[in-house]
Amino acid sequence: MNELMEFLRLLITDPFGLFEALPVRQWITEAVNWVVANFRGFFRGYVSPPVQTVMQTTQWALGGLPPGLFLIGIFLIGWRAASWRVGLFAFVALALVGVMGVWDALIVTLSLVATAVLFCVAIGLPLGILCSRSDRFATLMRPLLDIMQTTPPFVYLVPAVMLFSIGNVPGLIATIIFAMPPMIRLTNLGIRQVSQEYIEAAEAFGSTPRQILWKVQFPLALPTLMAGLNQTIMLSLSMVVIAAIIGAGGLGLEVYAGLERLNIGQAFVGGIGIVLLAMVLDRITQGLGDKAPGRAPDERP
Repeated sequence: MNELMEFLRLLITDPFGLFEALPVRQWITEAVNWVVANFRGFFRGYVSPPVQTVMQTTQWALGGLPPGLFLIGIFLIGWRAASWRVGLFAFVALALVGVMGVWDALIVTLSLVATAVLFCVAIGLPLGILCSRSDRFATLMRPLLDIMQTTPPFVYLVPAVMLFSIGNVPGLIATIIFAMPPMIRLTNLGIRQVSQEYIEAAEAFGSTPRQILWKVQFPLALPTLMAGLNQTIMLSLSMVVIAAIIGAGGLGLEVYAGLERLNIGQAFVGGIGIVLLAMVLDRITQGLGDKAPGRAPDERP
């Protein structure tokens, strides 16, 4: 009887002490080491070069523009995407970043974000379309997307460094994985939300499934797709800042260096630049979404 009471007491007060702890840390370490040992050459030989090439090309294109011409261009983009107020805000915000002396870091950060978003769209859009076409595929993707979206960003950095060493590439790979889920989820959602009446009307006129997708479903789902693009851009920007820890440059490096040296001024300058860049990108993509053809007239500002 005493043994039973003691067992019940332990079951209530310390139930996990009755069992041996699962060696999950060891399993994960061994799995990652196995992947690194067997696939490091593949990742460095076939995954790293295209990412590096796109990154360098984007940085060369953006960095080659004179700052004044760049600011005029961002004003025109903001004006056409949303309104002249957004264009003026983008001009003033990025000009302020330049005045603070971190223009080159801004260009690096913008190049990192643009590269990550390009790969997120190139991979996420087809996967989102497949999810909208197949309930089984969407069910299989859901837990994977949950893991990608909820795993703490710092967790991605360790295997990225082990596979790609330090630098921009591992930071970009981690950013792409972290920022891709909204693109997939909202592409799937946007296409599924298109009214069946439009699809039936297109079928009645003899449209093929591909024509229905690109000429009916895709335009009508564009506001939702733009919301997914907006979220992908914001997540990419937050992740490239964290990726500065493993050698990715840009404004994140200003923040990280400021924290490392306890230089609060340097950290704040980098942080202000990140905030202003995020606001500019957010306003422009929201403006594009508001002007999308799939948005009802009463929903437009």
